[in-house]
Amino acid sequence: MYDVSKIRADFPILSRKVNGKPLVYLDNGASAQKPQVVIDAITRAYADEYANVHRGLHFLSNLATDNYEAVRGKVATFLNAKSEDEIIFNSGTTEGINMVAYGWAMPRMQAGDEIILSVMEHHANIVPWHFLRERQGVVLKWVDVDATGALDPQAVLDAITPRTKLIAVTHMSNVLGTKVDVKTICAGAHAKGVAVLVDGSQAAVHMPVDVQDIDADFYAITGHKLYGPSGSGAIHVKSERMAEMRPFIGGGDMIREVSKDGVVYNDAPMMFEAGTPGIVQMIGMGVGIDYMMGHGLDAIAAHEDSLRDYAVAKLNGLNWIQVQGITPDKGAIFSFTMDGAGHAHDISTILDKKGVAVRAGQHCTGPLMEHLGLNATCRASFAMYNTTDEIDVWIEALELAHDLFA
Repeated sequence: MYDVSKIRADFPILSRKVNGKPLVYLDNGASAQKPQVVIDAITRAYADEYANVHRGLHFLSNLATDNYEAVRGKVATFLNAKSEDEIIFNSGTTEGINMVAYGWAMPRMQAGDEIILSVMEHHANIVPWHFLRERQGVVLKWVDVDATGALDPQAVLDAITPRTKLIAVTHMSNVLGTKVDVKTICAGAHAKGVAVLVDGSQAAVHMPVDVQDIDADFYAITGHKLYGPSGSGAIHVKSERMAEMRPFIGGGDMIREVSKDGVVYNDAPMMFEAGTPGIVQMIGMGVGIDYMMGHGLDAIAAHEDSLRDYAVAKLNGLNWIQVQGITPDKGAIFSFTMDGAGHAHDISTILDKKGVAVRAGQHCTGPLMEHLGLNATCRASFAMYNTTDEIDVWIEALELAHDLFA
């Protein structure tokens, strides 16, 4: 049985106060809090088990290597990958997408070739493609969302032309909460010989992900949203696509031999993991994944869906709040504006006085804000440890803010 009170007890920060009020942490879309088991694993890794990986034959190096490499299998299980050899470690989704841009797209794209993006992409899934536009003349094609925030998979597929080489799309919008039917997009794109990269940063924490079922060529996740540390992440790359990639960063560990005349690269995925990695960060991410899977990904998703539905019902009673993204099956993410409020920052400042942590700004989605005709929004985003009582506190804080602006 899903016991949110026991889960909350696992997160020490949730017991603290902010501005004299119990913390209501609703900024999970930016980064999730960490359970004690992750904190303990990080402390243990530094205090009792630290050494560099792969390079030593002594006890501590072997132990650190085993703990570090075990995470590759955990990520593969978490995403239902065919093999852990399809998992490349990195510092997060941003690095993963850049790896694809430099290692796969750049060598095979010429001026006039096309990349299709949705208008609701995070900057991490936009800026690397602008690099290719600026440097190689690649054309970026944009597909809009409808008035509810939904993205029609057929509209994405209809944008494909003979020059299209890649579709890069989010699995869940970090602003709208919209879930994208990436499976349909992948099937249609592959039928036309087009590869698909999926930004799974938000989706992977809110719902089970099966990369074999989705069949994306590239699927990126980030550890700090998965209750792990910052500086951790991974990308699933189909083996056939990995064979097409060239190394993104050069250095130690990604080579077998180095001479004055050349290099012999290591096998994949090691070929794409140069230098001393974020050893402790990755170990922490693995424990975060263990924690989620221990509670059940379906159970977490069901709990968050119940929070979403409760929040929708509460917000529907506030006719002075405008929620962006109203698809019925959206993730538990609410971006909103308020009548009378000067700026989203003003709203978030008032909420903070009540101990309620939300994010305010453009959320790294400039094109989406332009599409919505907004300068900024506030965003409340929920996690496995949030409760309906916390939603009530949030709503009360919103009512206070509205009274102050009236």
